Amino acid sequence: MDTNSKAVAVSKQRGPYRHHSPALKRSIVEETLQAGASVARIARKHGINANQVFLWRKAYREGLLPEAKPTLLPVTLAPSMATEQLPAPGLPANTGCLTIEFGHIQVRIEGRPDPEVLRLVLAELGQR
Repeated sequence: MDTNSKAVAVSKQRGPYRHHSPALKRSIVEETLQAGASVARIARKHGINANQVFLWRKAYREGLLPEAKPTLLPVTLAPSMATEQLPAPGLPANTGCLTIEFGHIQVRIEGRPDPEVLRLVLAELGQR
């Protein structure tokens, strides 16, 4: 008894690759980060393979998933030093204080902050 006498070759062609916007990727990843969320269910809801969502989550954690738009924080300038206390022109200003208030969070940086550290602090505050 030969059951495979007429093997039929089935050719299943793939459709074109789908390209998802960074904003969509980010929103799907953030949806999976909610407490009790199932990556598989969320991926199925959006018609995306769960493995792809896990790759996006990894990129998100590593900071490789770009934001859709930059987050701007409100800035208020307040005079803290009298003009006679300001350093003379041309001299480095090694002293000073930067205070960032965001809701109930207050960050105070004295001296000259490292630009990379300041960027990380602002990015973290922007996610809250």
